[in-house]
Amino acid sequence: MMLFQGGAHAADVPLGPGDVVRVTIYGDVNQPTETRVTESGTITVPLIGEVRVVGLSSTGAEQKIANQLRDKGFMRDPQVNVLVTNMVSQQVAVLGQVTKPGRYVLDGPRTVTDMVANAGGVTPDGGDIVTLVRTDDGVTTREQINLWELSNGGDQAKNVVLQKDDVLVVERAQKFFIYGEAQRPGMYRLEHAMTVLQGLSAGGGLTTRGTERGMKIKRRGADGKLTEIKVDDDTLLQPDDILYIRESWF
Repeated sequence: MMLFQGGAHAADVPLGPGDVVRVTIYGDVNQPTETRVTESGTITVPLIGEVRVVGLSSTGAEQKIANQLRDKGFMRDPQVNVLVTNMVSQQVAVLGQVTKPGRYVLDGPRTVTDMVANAGGVTPDGGDIVTLVRTDDGVTTREQINLWELSNGGDQAKNVVLQKDDVLVVERAQKFFIYGEAQRPGMYRLEHAMTVLQGLSAGGGLTTRGTERGMKIKRRGADGKLTEIKVDDDTLLQPDDILYIRESWF
């Protein structure tokens, strides 16, 4: 479900094509007028007709309309209010494993972590990786950003300031698998820098027949083929690893 968020904070956001505003001229006999910013960047205002507002904040648009009303002799001291009722030109999408996926207004400089927080944060099924999809001049790029690293003293330059029409996709958590002589064989969430011993603990530890000697991981290489790797307690698990616990012969 796509949700529009942030309309209450749109007063200082530059207006753009498609945005809908409600213009009220106090003292004018007309009712408030709701109008959409055209592709050429104008709105239609009672008494004075088309006014170019693209790139202006709502406050800037109010001042421009008031000046034109005064300069054209319609009102001596015009009081104008411009309320943004639907901001579509300055939005980003936050999708994937967040509590409230949807579209959000860029109500000022906002970073990746700002927008993930605005979307309610990462769900229990979400992972550490956010993919930023950005299109500039018809060229689409994808950049992966690690939330865990950012929250643990990582390079804050990677906490990118967002642009309009950016898309953030919070990926599902990476998984690994345990089978053999573990208490609870199955699929588990792969935590950051998780060791074989920590993974085994997530699976409830060994059965009475299990042994840590001769543990193996089946890991898929870049060529798509599975290879077996002998491991010890401190070996780091990787996404989609299959940890095999042998039965003790003694």
